[in-house]
Amino acid sequence: MRNGAFANPPSTHLPGFFSIMTLPATLDDSALAALADTIKTWGRELGFQQVGITDVDLADDERYLQRWLDAGHHGEMGFMAKHGTKRTRPEELIPGTIRVVSVRLDYLPADVESAKVLGQPDTAYVSRYAVGRDYHKLMRKRLATLAKWIEEKAGPYGYRAFVDSAPVMERALARKAGLGWVGKNAMLLNPRAGSLFFLGELYVDLPLPVDPPFESEHCGSCSACRTACPTGAIVEDRVVDARACISYLTIELFGAIPERYREAMGNRVFGCDDCQLVCPFTRFTHATQEADFAPRHDLDRASLVSLFAWGEEEFLEKTAGSPIRRIGYERWLRNLAVGLGNAPWSETVEAALRARLAYPSDLVREHVRWALMRQIEKRRQLISRQI
Repeated sequence: MRNGAFANPPSTHLPGFFSIMTLPATLDDSALAALADTIKTWGRELGFQQVGITDVDLADDERYLQRWLDAGHHGEMGFMAKHGTKRTRPEELIPGTIRVVSVRLDYLPADVESAKVLGQPDTAYVSRYAVGRDYHKLMRKRLATLAKWIEEKAGPYGYRAFVDSAPVMERALARKAGLGWVGKNAMLLNPRAGSLFFLGELYVDLPLPVDPPFESEHCGSCSACRTACPTGAIVEDRVVDARACISYLTIELFGAIPERYREAMGNRVFGCDDCQLVCPFTRFTHATQEADFAPRHDLDRASLVSLFAWGEEEFLEKTAGSPIRRIGYERWLRNLAVGLGNAPWSETVEAALRARLAYPSDLVREHVRWALMRQIEKRRQLISRQI
């Protein structure tokens, strides 16, 4: 998954996992330790920045998740509760699982300006993980390759690769595997890489030696993420109320965006990175080496008006292979309308909104009307100042 993002609804189809295999006699403790080291080397050769191995005990995280769900912080994301304890007990999701190989992959493209775009209210801000191609297929393919290499060395064994494809506690497993700690913004933080990375997992039935969990927390007294959150969604340290989070509002929410959050959204039309961008550890972020994550169609700097002008066919064409595709054209227009309502007044912006007043969607029209009223009021105030 994208570190810190709300997971995609899990697939209910889990084809062809494994029956529990008999451990090859050659894999004694020494061989298993050597195999674990080799897995980490192979992972780095495949482009992952870090690889760790953990067991499947998530009892503490299960209690945390249940409190979060009981508080209703998941909003409309019913999939977070749908599968019961399968999310926190890997051996229930995939019988036979006793270890998890956790990997991370940096995604921030080089030369992509974030703070500058956030300061340009007529420019659309797309979360930096989504300006290029979707990460799911790329990571799944590499995890599948890693799994096959393991089989060639260790013999037949049971495994299943996951990248946002089932109920998995990615950050909890990554923390236990030594990849980082969970920060006050509830994201996995690494002291040498920040938090702008994706996570993936390989569930296995091999008794590999586990890595020590990342026990230390380096946030200290810093609360920059909580202060920077535009909507105050970080209600406690490591607790995010999704219902107020811009990532949830622009991606997971299907209906109207509550008016009380629209102005705070600013020009953020797909996701939000604010709590990551202000984190002191973000300065250690490394630019990705993956060409697939490079910006496409100027999504790292396109104007709100230009994106709002896309027709549905153009949207489908330009978001092919993009994480943005999953919200659909209607919600794309909904989000952009809010951004245009927050933009400075101009004839171009007002005309763009008026052109969508009769759009055949109640959801879009409601947000367009809200945005247009804001633009008209801004025009009125501008004229008053000029008199």
